[in-house]
Amino acid sequence: MKTWRLRSSLWVPHPPAAVFPFFADAANLQLLTPSWLSFTMQTPQPVAMAAGALIDYRIRVRGVRLRWRTRITCWDPPHVFGDEQVRGPCARWHHVHTFTACDGGTILGDHVDMRPWGGPFAGVLMALFVRRDVERIFRYRAQVIAAQFGTRHDGAELVWADDGRRGPVSW
Repeated sequence: MKTWRLRSSLWVPHPPAAVFPFFADAANLQLLTPSWLSFTMQTPQPVAMAAGALIDYRIRVRGVRLRWRTRITCWDPPHVFGDEQVRGPCARWHHVHTFTACDGGTILGDHVDMRPWGGPFAGVLMALFVRRDVERIFRYRAQVIAAQFGTRHDGAELVWADDGRRGPVSW
C-alpha cells in the first residue's frame, strides 16, 4: 500500500535547547492544533514524555468525532522525538520532529509518513480531502510556531515527497 510522505521545515531564531521544551509539553498540542479539529486532550496532564509514553486525545474530522492515541517512539532531547498513531484517523501516521541547530537558531523539521484509511480508495481520499486538510494543519502550526518564537511563518516549506510538489507554504 502506498504511503505519503510530508516534510515541513521552519527556522526559528532560538537554539534547540530553548525551543524543544515547548514541543515536549503535550499540553501545547492544543495550541498547535487548529480549532476546526475540535481537539481535546484526554490524557491527564502533565504527560511524562519518554519513549513509550501514550497520549490520548479526541478530534473532529469533517464532522466525525474520533479518538486518537499516539505512542512516543523515540525521545532524544533536544534533537528529536517521534510519535506514531496507535489508533486514529489514519491507517498509518508516523511523525518525527527534528530540531537542528542552524545559523544561530533552529530548523524545526516535521517528517510525516502517512496513509489514510480506505484501502484501494486511499489515494482518492488523499487527493480529495486528506492532503488539503493536512496542509491546512501544517500551515496553522507554522503560524503558531512563528508567533511563539518570533519569526516569519512565510519561510516555512512544505514538501510532499510522493509527487515532488514543493515550495513555500501558501499563506
